[in-house]
Amino acid sequence: MEKDKNNEVYSKVVRAGKRTYFFDVKSTKGNDLYITITESKKSFVDGRETYQKHKIFLYKEDFEKFKDGLDDVVDKIGELSESGEYAVDSHSDSSDDSIKNYTEVSFEDL
Repeated sequence: MEKDKNNEVYSKVVRAGKRTYFFDVKSTKGNDLYITITESKKSFVDGRETYQKHKIFLYKEDFEKFKDGLDDVVDKIGELSESGEYAVDSHSDSSDDSIKNYTEVSFEDL
């Protein structure tokens, strides 16, 4: 693993309509790994393109619980949409693809 000067080890970009998700693996000074997940949403203010960004930090002691929770809610959405009780609502152009892409970016990639 080659690190750059910004402590980034690996990065995965997922584009989903007006949103882009950045999954970045970073290293601390002590060589512990952690993940930042950034959502970037394009919008227009006064005719100018702007980006709203939201970021969370995920530390190694929470990886498994985070993955389990994410897998659980994505599976539940699949079950509910298959039952016909709920439709998968999307903020992007590809609702089912957004969910599939999100789960495809898993901790197995690390």
